[in-house]
Parts: sequence; structure tokens; C-alpha cells
Amino acid sequence: MAQTSAPAPAAGVAEAPAPAAGVAEAVADAAPRRTTSAATSAAAPASAAAPVAAEKPARPKAEARLYGSRTAGQWIKLAVLLALGAVAAAGILVLAARGVTTLPGVPEFLKRYPGAYQLPETAQPGFPWWAQWAHFFNIFLMVLIIRSGYQVRTQQKPPAYWTPKGGGKKISINLWLHQSLDILWLANGLIFVVLLFASGRWLRIVPSSWEAFPNALSALLQYMTLDWPVESGWVNYNSLQQIMYFLVVFVAAPLAAITGVRMSEFWPKNAKTLNKVYPVEVARAIHFPTMLFFVLFILVHVFLVFSTGALRNLNHMFGGTDEVNWVGFWLFAAAIAITAAGWYAARPLVLAPIAKLFGQVSSR
Repeated sequence: MAQTSAPAPAAGVAEAPAPAAGVAEAVADAAPRRTTSAATSAAAPASAAAPVAAEKPARPKAEARLYGSRTAGQWIKLAVLLALGAVAAAGILVLAARGVTTLPGVPEFLKRYPGAYQLPETAQPGFPWWAQWAHFFNIFLMVLIIRSGYQVRTQQKPPAYWTPKGGGKKISINLWLHQSLDILWLANGLIFVVLLFASGRWLRIVPSSWEAFPNALSALLQYMTLDWPVESGWVNYNSLQQIMYFLVVFVAAPLAAITGVRMSEFWPKNAKTLNKVYPVEVARAIHFPTMLFFVLFILVHVFLVFSTGALRNLNHMFGGTDEVNWVGFWLFAAAIAITAAGWYAARPLVLAPIAKLFGQVSSR
């Protein structure tokens, strides 16, 4: 055992140079690594520059413009949903109304009350020139009144302000426009009502018989079934039309005027008893729904004008005749063009010079 284990150290000594070879190999291996490291170090600035370019802040997206409380896309979606809902509701109402007409006694009721009653013999047919002009002015003024009223209700920062010449509270130029249009609208309405009674034509829009009410119900049922009552507006409105015109002229218009005056600068602010009896909060609560009533009435009115013989109906109010031709249509088109021009002109650049005639205009 001793003899076989003795030569081991000598062999280990002879093999000692092996580490030197390993060092040489290590040095040789290290050289390429240094070169690679140097190359990597040289490339480092270039690669370091890349993240800088990649991390450049992105251009901020432009915020969607709001029209009132919604964007244009949101308004379109809402309009589409409302239109679909209205169509579905209308379909249900038509089916329900047609079902009602099959109930016992309903056909006899419709026969007895066809939708209109005979007017007194003194009632005159047609529409005089002053009624036609009042109708045109009413279209022009109502469109701008509703628009300016909506602007006053939704405005965040008015584009300009107006102060009366004699001193008083500063108001937005949109409110000045709204109140100025209201004064013209009231003047137009008062002239119309005076001429209406002076000429005896009030019989056309004021119910003169209790039969107006069952006939109005009959006309409503006929409209709902899409089997509409016979139109003869040149001679006699159906009872539903008559009652609606009466409500517009003698109820809704005075309500709009009374509540508008209460909210305006013309109202005496120091009349404590009067302000307590008629608070401004009550006026606000009535004024806006009254405007919505006018909008709804106008939409239904225009729809019926065009769906029950457009050329004849337009000739009644714009052409002053019961004939069927294009005269009334083109006069109506001219009225719409004038109204559109008024809509476009109702901006501070145009309003300011006019407002300066009655007071002082400022930017704040």
C-alpha cells in the first residue's frame, strides 16, 4: 500500500504547469470580453438615446367640444334613441286607439261628433293680410326667443354684457336680446288679438259651443288611429285645433309674458309685498315648461301642416288663398330664409352695435 501511494506527489509536481496554461487561456478569453465590453460601452450612448426618443411625451388629444352638457356625438345618440322610442310609443298608441274604436258605443260617438261643429253664420272664412303678417312675425320672433332663452339658461360665461343708459343692473347680451325680442313678440300678439276681436274672427279660435269638447275628443281619437278628420282650415278648424289655438293665444302666451316680466329687470325689486305674493321661483318654475309647450306645439303644428295638404295649407297662411299652387310654399321658404338669417345674425358682433343704442356694452 505504501509503495503504490509514494509516486503520487511526483506526478502532482510534474503536472504543476497546468495552471499556467489555464491562466493563459483565461487571459486570452478575457481579451475578447474586454473588446466586447468596450464595443458595448461605445454603443451605450446610442442605445441610451433611444429611450429618450421613445419617451417623448405624446401630443395631448383635443377635448371634445360640448354643446350644452353633451358632445355632438352624445346628442346624436340621444336623438336617435328618443326617435326610436317615439316611434315605438306611437305604434303602441295607434294600436290602442284602434282597439278603442271597436268598443261598444264608440263608433256611434264618432258619427255623432265627427270632429268639428258648425260655426255661427257670422264667422268669416279665410285669413286676412294682418293675420298672415302676424303669423310670419310670430315665426321669426318665436324661433329667436326660444334660442336666446336656451342660451340664457345654459350659458357659462356670457360673450358680452349690457347696462341700461339710465343705470341699472348689468345683464348678459343674450338676456338683453331675449327681453328685447319678448317686447316685440308681445306687441305683435297684442295687435293680433285686438284685430281678432275687432274683425269678429275670434270665432275661429274661441270655442262658442259646448260641442267643441266632445268633437275635440273625437278628433284626437281619429288622429291617434291615423284615420284623420277632414281638414277644412280655410273655413273651420276641427275642434281639437280650435281648443289648441285658444290655449296658445289666451293661456300659454299670457303665462309666458307674466312669468317673463317677473324674471326681467322691469320688475320692481323693492316691492316686498308684491315679491312675496309672486316669488321669482314660481315664475321660473312656470316659464321653462311654458317654453317646452310652445316647442311641442310648433313641432306638431308644422308636422300637421305638411302631412295634411302642404301646398293648400301654406297658401292659407302665406298666400291668402284656398287654391293649390306653389305661391304659399315659396313665400314660406322666404320666411324660413329670413328667420335663418336672423338666427345667424344673433351674435355679439352684430348685436353689440344695436345694443349700444339703448345702453352700454362691455366685455365684462
